[in-house]
Amino acid sequence: MAAAEPKPPARTDAARRLARGCWSAFWDYETPKVIVVKNRRLGVVYRAVQLLILLYFVWYVFIVQKSYQDSETGPESSVITKVKGITFSEHKVWDVEEYVKPPEGGSVFSIITRIEVTPSQTLGTCPESMRVSNATCDSDEDCVAGQLDMLGNGLRTGRCVPYYQGSAKTCEVSGWCPVEDGASVSQFLGKMAPNFTILIKNSIHYPKFQFSKGNIEHRKDGYLKRCTFDEVSDLYCPIFKLGFIVEQAGENFTELAHTGGVIGVIINWDCDLDLSASKCNPKYSFRRLDPKHVPASSGYNFRFAKYYKINGSATRTLIKAYGIRIDVIVHGQAGKFSLIPTIINLATALTSIGVGSFLCDWILLTFMNKHKVYSRKKFDKMVAPPEQTAEPELSTSEPSRQDSTFTDPRGLAQL
Repeated sequence: MAAAEPKPPARTDAARRLARGCWSAFWDYETPKVIVVKNRRLGVVYRAVQLLILLYFVWYVFIVQKSYQDSETGPESSVITKVKGITFSEHKVWDVEEYVKPPEGGSVFSIITRIEVTPSQTLGTCPESMRVSNATCDSDEDCVAGQLDMLGNGLRTGRCVPYYQGSAKTCEVSGWCPVEDGASVSQFLGKMAPNFTILIKNSIHYPKFQFSKGNIEHRKDGYLKRCTFDEVSDLYCPIFKLGFIVEQAGENFTELAHTGGVIGVIINWDCDLDLSASKCNPKYSFRRLDPKHVPASSGYNFRFAKYYKINGSATRTLIKAYGIRIDVIVHGQAGKFSLIPTIINLATALTSIGVGSFLCDWILLTFMNKHKVYSRKKFDKMVAPPEQTAEPELSTSEPSRQDSTFTDPRGLAQL
């Protein structure tokens, strides 16, 4: 009788089974089990969630946000400005060279509408302004010689002298005299200012799409010499009256001219480059930028001086100017169809539709009366059998427990 061949060790069998399982998992196709639940209310919830997700992606993501496009924000921009007009005050006529600061024609400039002039200031000694803290005095003992107040107008000499008017006294300072509030004269330039015209020339460029455009119409018939801006009929005539800008910003011109303020001219270039270039048009808006309701920082003013000599002595005219500062701000966004964002957003939309299944499964497994029945049908629980030296043959006469789970009609009827 031949000797029996030795059986391979159990570890070798386990390794072979693992290798066969890995090889099978690599080539086999797996699909989830689908269970149909006959529940009308749950079906309505499921379709409603799917419909809402679909409407969100179709209407908001693709139509409103245009997520199928590649986009670029913040165009490269150039702004050139030019102001024209003449006005007058109580003492003289003012032209554009005098009331526009700075005169270079950049995106930020000021139009002077009121001034306080302190003429003929010379280097000497004079009473300090009463607006300076600790400037008032009763005797020389109240004034410290050599003291320099950073908010004052000069170096204190140590003397207490009478003020420019009234019976009050202030400490004497060495500097440009008389000080500003001692002899200033106010002049209003805003009578003709609403009729000043401002040309705002703007050119933009989107480097990603190699797209450029300007806000002036290309015509050779002297169009710019006789037009002013109108949003409907003259969109490409960027010549604005100062009064129109202030009115569009919702401000009172007379009040603004006296206190000063900052007005923003916002030019927005939102361009859909899937359409023709003629559909890419500038949109103008106007608003006040400085906080007018905060008394401590309301208004806008600045100082400058004009220097000259009288009889060989250095003399200057100090001017405190109130005006309307114009800030031209350009921004925008351009978009053009691109395959990559389209595929990404389509995939996101299709994946998000599965939220309806997740929500309905959660309702079934948590709140439905027969949620335990649904749980048994949805999830199959299998326990691995203990390792055996010889695998017994499966009997075909009695169906397995797992098969009965799939073919049991009572459980499906209970759903």
